[in-house]
Amino acid sequence: MALRGIIYKGLKPVYWSPSSESALAEAEVEYQDVEARTLYIAFDVENGGDKLPAGSKVIIWTTTPWTIPHNKAIALNPKFEYGLYETEKGTFLFCKSLQEKIVETLGFEKCELVKSFRGQELENLTVKHPLYDRTSLIINATYVTDGDGTGCVHIAPDFGTDDFNACLKYNIRPTCPIDEKGVVHAEENDPINGLFYADSDAVVIDMLTKNGHLLKEIDITHSYPHDWRTHKPVIFRATPQWFCSIEPIRKELLEAVHQIKWEPVWGEEKMVNMIKDRADWCISRQRTWGVPLPIIYNEDDSPIIDEAVFSHIRDIIAKEGSNAWFELSAKELLPEGYTNPKSPNGEFRKETDIMDVWFDSGSSWNGVLNERGLSYPADLYLEGNDQYRGWFNASLILSVAYSGKAPFKTCLTHGWVMDENWQKMSKSAGNGIDPSKVANTSGADLLRLWASSVNFEADVAISESIIKTIADQYRKIRNTFKFMLGNLQDGADKPYVVPEKAPELYAVDKWILAQFEDVKNTVLAAYESFSFSKVQMVLTNFMVDLSSFYLDMSKDIMYCEAASSNRRKAVQYVLYTLIHDLCLLFNPILCFTMDEVYSYLPGEKKASPQLDDMPKASNEFAKEEREMYAKFKEIRTMALKALEDKRNEGVIGSSLEAELSLSVADKDLYSVLAGLDSYELARLFGVSEAEVKEGENAVVVTRETHEVCERCRMAKKETKERASGHHLCDRCAGAINE
Repeated sequence: MALRGIIYKGLKPVYWSPSSESALAEAEVEYQDVEARTLYIAFDVENGGDKLPAGSKVIIWTTTPWTIPHNKAIALNPKFEYGLYETEKGTFLFCKSLQEKIVETLGFEKCELVKSFRGQELENLTVKHPLYDRTSLIINATYVTDGDGTGCVHIAPDFGTDDFNACLKYNIRPTCPIDEKGVVHAEENDPINGLFYADSDAVVIDMLTKNGHLLKEIDITHSYPHDWRTHKPVIFRATPQWFCSIEPIRKELLEAVHQIKWEPVWGEEKMVNMIKDRADWCISRQRTWGVPLPIIYNEDDSPIIDEAVFSHIRDIIAKEGSNAWFELSAKELLPEGYTNPKSPNGEFRKETDIMDVWFDSGSSWNGVLNERGLSYPADLYLEGNDQYRGWFNASLILSVAYSGKAPFKTCLTHGWVMDENWQKMSKSAGNGIDPSKVANTSGADLLRLWASSVNFEADVAISESIIKTIADQYRKIRNTFKFMLGNLQDGADKPYVVPEKAPELYAVDKWILAQFEDVKNTVLAAYESFSFSKVQMVLTNFMVDLSSFYLDMSKDIMYCEAASSNRRKAVQYVLYTLIHDLCLLFNPILCFTMDEVYSYLPGEKKASPQLDDMPKASNEFAKEEREMYAKFKEIRTMALKALEDKRNEGVIGSSLEAELSLSVADKDLYSVLAGLDSYELARLFGVSEAEVKEGENAVVVTRETHEVCERCRMAKKETKERASGHHLCDRCAGAINE
């Protein structure tokens, strides 16, 4: 980058922290509300040409009184209309659109317009400095607004990027009057000389009051930048620094932004605006620790920008580590026999500044991907949404400068965790939730389940009550897996044997597998789009539906059918399929629990689900199967309501005391239900007996009068006393060979 001229040294205003005695990156600045003494100040016209008469004044407004001694110019917007107004306090120039506000603020009883000018007409006129015997130039700058103040902006090129750039056009240079500790350096007899910059506010205001140039002081509260480490105010300060130039690569950066997939999608526009408006990046820091800036200077203080020198330093660091920069002399860091005409005496010195840490983190793609031979660019970068101006930004700039492409294909951001009242968590407020405590008490999977349930793209809340709700949800998921695993056996010493091909399945088995296929495909697509809350919701809803119907219905099959019956084997096949695939689908979220589930899964498998592949999307079942299941659930819901009504009326107690007469309007569903044996049809509705006929959807419930089977608890007409003395239905008698 240095060889291409993208890295350069220059004198510019940068964020400067007097408390850290170092330049700061934009990402190292935080904002806090502070009280500010704002001033309306009159500058006497020195040379008004034929526009501004002698004795007239220009009014400026400032929120930083300490910068007034360093004023070099007043900026007007070239397109704005400015008025020269006669008042009882004098003749003043300010923006016409702000007349009403200024009259009210400054308390003018009279304010008559004398003349109007465009800002561009007043360019290069001069005013007297309100404190010193020197002049300030009236300049034009398009960034001047008429939202606040007077439309006439006080300019001190040392203390603002806009001020600095505006002054450059008029050959007005900064003078660096404040040192690294924030101390003012002025003439010996100047009252502000030797003061900390903020302490000079009161002195400046006192001087302006005494000489009559202060028109009004108004104290306000506004947002002001602070050092994120010391939490003390920062200033803009012109100082020699190393910069990364953005302009030569700005077009490439914007093109790269558009090629990235952003999650959420608004990230693209946010990054575009940041790159579009970004000034050159200050990459040097004045600290005694960190990664050194590998620059060696000649005797005339010119930096050596030489590929051979850079390569030699790089090889030394690669072999000995970055401490070598501090341990070796400048000559020892240069190639053997190196000479330079700018150092006739052979003397050289090292740069003492270190690299901005964002330059370090922003080049992590190079160390992690390129140096290790991994795929570049990375598939995914993910971090908090504050990193649009931090890690994402720095990484993008360095990668595009290096290779012309972004370092990541997809960028994913998340919000922050708040308490249940949406307040920021802090130790002092006592509203923090310790994740280690939650994990130690309830398991890490509970935290993972919570994280998957929220919209992570925005700020999210967590509390003890939320954790309790998630714990209940987790318990249901775990218990469902326990039930299914418990039924994958045919006795204590007879574990389930996974068949090479599926056994003959009943209609309800196909319905469940068809529904699960839809769930599986939806979940896989949701994972691809990082929609973890959708993954969790779809899987959890399926588990609830599975537990409330299919698993409940299958109890009769698993406990009462013969161990080797085809019906039982069909259910076991469905359970095995569901456990296996659900385990893998849940695994990215509930990795510890699924590791446990997987360990009990019969059949050939990997050592851990972490080593297994995710299920593949499939279309083995036609949508008609899912539609048929939906129609069946409609009839079943009607039946459950009718049963509940009869239970409330006292006609029946348990649903096994009931007999159903069903009318089904859909011909296909009727055909399926009519083809089932009496046990299958009855257990679909949780009753002892059921019959079905074609007609408008309807359900009739009557009390079953047949004898109850002692084994399955169904009241069947074929129940009778067997040789053992037990009263059993035919199905149960056959299952135990009676």
